[in-house]
Amino acid sequence: KDVQKEREPHAYLSKEEVKEKIQCYNSSVTDKLKMTLNANGIYTGFIKVQMELCRPITVQSSQSQGRCPHSNNETAFYLPEGCVNTLHISSTNTVREVIEALLKKFFVADNPAKFALYKRCHKEDQVYTCKLSDREHPLYLRLVAGPKTEMLSFVLREHETGEVMWEAFTIPELQNFLRILDKEENEQLQILKKRYTAYRDKLEEALGGVWKPG
Repeated sequence: KDVQKEREPHAYLSKEEVKEKIQCYNSSVTDKLKMTLNANGIYTGFIKVQMELCRPITVQSSQSQGRCPHSNNETAFYLPEGCVNTLHISSTNTVREVIEALLKKFFVADNPAKFALYKRCHKEDQVYTCKLSDREHPLYLRLVAGPKTEMLSFVLREHETGEVMWEAFTIPELQNFLRILDKEENEQLQILKKRYTAYRDKLEEALGGVWKPG
C-alpha cells in the first residue's frame, strides 16, 4: 500500500538518547553492520536499499568514467529484480545525497532527479510504502526503527509517471528508451504472430478433417 509523501517532522534525539539507541541497535545487529558514534555527535552506519526500477538505467563503462557525460561508452539496460545494495552513510546524509551516492557507486549516469527514495514499513499486518522528502535522514530512520528490515526497509524507485521530470533525460537516453521499447514491441509481435499462426493451422486442419470430399 503506497501512502502520501512523508511530511511529518521528526523529533530528533538528544546525544544521550542517540548513544543509548546506538548501543541497543548494535546489540540487536546480526549481520555485523553496526553503527559508530563519533565524538562530535555524528554517527555512521549502513543502510540497505532495494532497487525497484521499471525503466532502464544508463551505466558508464570503466573507460568512460571522468570523461564527458553521455559518451558512447554508456549502456542502457534493465536492472534485475530483487537487487539490493548496501551503503555506508552518516547521520547527516540526506535522502538526496543517498540517492546520488548510490548512483555514483554503481556508475549510473542518469540524473538523480529521476529517482525517489521510499521507506517500507509494517504496521498492523499491513505493508506501507511512503515516499521520503529530500531533507529526510535515512540513517536516523534506520536507528529509530532498529536493524530489522521487516520493520523498515528502503526502496529506490523512479518518480511516478505523473512526476517524471522529462527534461532531466538527455536525447541519447530517450533514444535508448525508444530502441528498447521497439525491441520489446517486435518481440511481443513475433510471439503473437506465432501463436495465431499455430491456431490458424489447427483450425484449418480441423476443417480439412470435417469437410473431406465424399
